Amino acid sequence: MLSVMPHSFIYIELLLISIYVIESNIRLIELLLKMSISSACSSTSVSKILNLSPPKASILNSLNSFTHLKVTPNLKTSPSLSLLFKAHNSSFQFTPIKHNQIQSMFTGIVEEVGEIKHIGLSQSNDSSFSIKIKGSTVLQGINLGDSIAINGTCLTVTEYNSKSSEFTVGVSPETLRLTTLTDMEPGSMINLERAVTPTTRMGGHFVQGHVDGTGEIVEVEREGNSLWFKIKTTPEVFKYIVAKGFVAIDGTSLTVVKVFDATECCFNIMMVEYTQQNVVMPLKKVGDKVNLEVDILGKYVEKLLGAEFVGAVNK
Repeated sequence: MLSVMPHSFIYIELLLISIYVIESNIRLIELLLKMSISSACSSTSVSKILNLSPPKASILNSLNSFTHLKVTPNLKTSPSLSLLFKAHNSSFQFTPIKHNQIQSMFTGIVEEVGEIKHIGLSQSNDSSFSIKIKGSTVLQGINLGDSIAINGTCLTVTEYNSKSSEFTVGVSPETLRLTTLTDMEPGSMINLERAVTPTTRMGGHFVQGHVDGTGEIVEVEREGNSLWFKIKTTPEVFKYIVAKGFVAIDGTSLTVVKVFDATECCFNIMMVEYTQQNVVMPLKKVGDKVNLEVDILGKYVEKLLGAEFVGAVNK
């Protein structure tokens, strides 16, 4: 005699549910075909168009016998398939899948150089800090709540005026503490980049717009049409800087050329002529500060190789 293993019931359950779903999908296809053929269908309910009837009792009985889920079709109001299954004696319930919104991310390819028109307490709310910026390219397709990188800092658009080519972003106290935004003033030029979309080309590297700290320009040297910048930063940021690796400086994706001694905490980059013409960094001089964001990959590697992980491996 053959014995049925417990997991066999799961397979039977999934098979019967699949049959039911396929049957329901066929009916939906019939609906679409009939709606495309007859315009009169637009004023008729779905159930009347297809003359929908509950699935065969044998299928429902089989489903209810093999699973805790009770199939209760309710096709009068044409619900989505995911709502046809309701939990029986359980808090479990199928719900429609909701796609998560794309998180803000940037490429480090500056779209335009904007100008700060106002920076300080919000003109509409004296308890918050905001920055009003003039820019044109980044306002194309803009909506309230969208993210724009301001010198590499991801900030949210709270107001915008397409006619005057101006928009406003809110700034939190933590952002002010970690970035160079407090050094800005009306008339300051800044790098601007909109968050990427699914169709954006990744010309730089993955930039989150989460500034890790600041650096200070300690040396600027020209070689032909290119510029060398030597930047000094803190040990906390410097440990993630590697030669030939990526770093975002004021939101610009650049390649680290050389990493100096750890006691110096310096590294340098070289900027070609085209980049010089499209970002704000060449306007800065020795002693000026810049926002720095390291490659997020280094942080994940550090966490994986932390003391707890190493200890687990040694065991």
